[in-house]
Amino acid sequence: MVVFPIVIIISIVLYVYYKVMILRGSDPLIQEILNAKARISLGIFISFFGVNQYLYYQTKIALYVAIVFLIFGLLQMYTGIKRYQHYKSEQRKRKENI
Repeated sequence: MVVFPIVIIISIVLYVYYKVMILRGSDPLIQEILNAKARISLGIFISFFGVNQYLYYQTKIALYVAIVFLIFGLLQMYTGIKRYQHYKSEQRKRKENI
């Protein structure tokens, strides 16, 4: 079960990385794309953290908390993926017009 902590650490590092890159960027479209990537990373972090906690404790309360974390994580990932696809297509349109 070493995989879960590794994924958790990588996803939180990516989340922080994308948030810092948003501050460094000046183009609003690129900032939105980076924000969508940060949301995906945050969703992965929340989901894997919830599952990891359930596997560690294995109680009913941990199960309920893991389900809540999993739902919130999946919602973050879903909205992040949708936003990423939308803004990536906007970026392609912008490049075609130039």
